[in-house]
Amino acid sequence: MLEKSVKIGLAGFGNVGAGVWKNLEANRKLIEGRSGVHLEITRVAVRDPKKQRDVQIPAGIVTTDWRELIDADDVDVVVELIGGTDAAFDLVTSALKAGKIVVTGNKALLAERGVEIFRIAEENNVPVFYEAAVAGGIPIIKAVQESLIGNHIEGIYGIINGTSNYIMTRMTEAGLAFEDALKEASDLGYAEADPYLDISGWDAAHKAAILASLSYGYWVRTEDLHVEGIDRVTSADIHYAEKLGYVIKLLSVVKAHGDGEIEVRTQPSLIPSGHILASVNGVFNAVSVHGDISGECLFYGSGAGQDPTSSSVLSDIVDAAHAVTKDHRGLGFTAHALYGKTMPVQDTVSEYYLRITVNDQPGVISAIATTLANHGIGIRATSSLKPSEMKENGFDEVILVLHAAKFGVLQQAVTEIEALDCVTDSVVCFRVEDLDSK
Repeated sequence: MLEKSVKIGLAGFGNVGAGVWKNLEANRKLIEGRSGVHLEITRVAVRDPKKQRDVQIPAGIVTTDWRELIDADDVDVVVELIGGTDAAFDLVTSALKAGKIVVTGNKALLAERGVEIFRIAEENNVPVFYEAAVAGGIPIIKAVQESLIGNHIEGIYGIINGTSNYIMTRMTEAGLAFEDALKEASDLGYAEADPYLDISGWDAAHKAAILASLSYGYWVRTEDLHVEGIDRVTSADIHYAEKLGYVIKLLSVVKAHGDGEIEVRTQPSLIPSGHILASVNGVFNAVSVHGDISGECLFYGSGAGQDPTSSSVLSDIVDAAHAVTKDHRGLGFTAHALYGKTMPVQDTVSEYYLRITVNDQPGVISAIATTLANHGIGIRATSSLKPSEMKENGFDEVILVLHAAKFGVLQQAVTEIEALDCVTDSVVCFRVEDLDSK
């Protein structure tokens, strides 16, 4: 016998919202048997009730005003799936102030306004659940919050944007140029009409900020994030990386340091081809979490799409239902005092890949090496074009892998290299990640 009926107000009935309805109905017996709670969607807020949808909902529960979900007596849990940050913030905070538990998959909202949201949640003693905000169907939020609660999180490395990973995969496997791979992703429906958040790195960066906040106990500000996109990656970089034993991925890095600082950054990075993250291809996501007790844990799966994302939303709805029926009200984020400062990106340390376009003349390598040495940066490896691959315009490309250095020092050296007479274009620079370090 089911303990109680929990009533749900669903705000937004796009791809994910429709998936929540469809999969709840398809797996209702399983979900309710495991949870002991009857789940009933009593109201659905949509922008256009006349829009043709693959999933049909009873007209009597549809509204165009999400405020009706807040005011309704027959809604215990509000599920926010409208996207964006402004209206979504108003919806979420209104629900919390009304004492209604919130489920959201909105990573931009949490990354940009999480401090305010969780302050209001605490003031009203109402939880927020947000598993779907990071990595689609991969249960990474619960893993960090619950399964790894006894661990100091030493580092997180994530491929957490499916669109960018698909583009990088096609550039690597099929030799496509960036523009062609992006068009293919758009044609297949993997990229939004406006793909800016995906290719700029900001979608992944929002997710990294959420993981960092959960791991280290203070809400990471978006203005402290370092974010670079994949639009600077060329087929030449893919080729050189392969020759050097690497693949290039859009990688989010969250790493703790002994002084209480953490680094949070997202950028195209060279990953050793033998590392398991190098084999994460297509639209799949993967997150590697290093705990001081657990060691490395790898989470892999579909990072987006109707079914994987709705799976995470349904998981949160069940947790929300338990909070209603058992009054177990963990707020979704608990501040603690072990950490509290984001490391300036200039102080972060890694190895680097440089691609430098130069005049084909004597002394070029010496001039570049001397500039790097003046900043205390050594060269670990080099690669160059075969004669058959050299540019017909008389220019050549010097490829260097550098020993570890602070990013700020590297930037100073790159500025001086670009000023050399033999250098003809801006230097291309990507990080080389040592994923075996903690």
